Amino acid sequence: MFAIVNISGKQYKVKKGDQIKVANLENQVGDKIEFDKVLLIQDSNKLILGEPNVYGGTVSGTVLEHGRDRKVIIFKKKRRKGYRRKNGHRQSFSLIQINSITSSKKKAEPKKKAEPKKKAEPKKSTKTKED
Repeated sequence: MFAIVNISGKQYKVKKGDQIKVANLENQVGDKIEFDKVLLIQDSNKLILGEPNVYGGTVSGTVLEHGRDRKVIIFKKKRRKGYRRKNGHRQSFSLIQINSITSSKKKAEPKKKAEPKKKAEPKKSTKTKED
């Protein structure tokens, strides 16, 4: 069983027991957290697609730690000009352990389609032509 979930504007494919690094979250270490923006759930032979989200689908997890990722080096150079700049960046992250993936047993009711509008009948003129 796996799911595709939207966390902080990015999509992650998760399974039960996975540990994923996501953009830094406000929760404390050890907090339980639920994500309800589930886009897809696949369970053995059953595939549930969201429109855009799965009705009643949730992914729950635990925040394991907060940290900073490895350094990414940004190096700029223009040849023959003596221009060189070196810069670095470390992105903050939260490590999350996925505990469970659930989908609702009850299906969402299908959306009712609007009935087609009836065409207005042409107005009958009250004027008569007299010669």
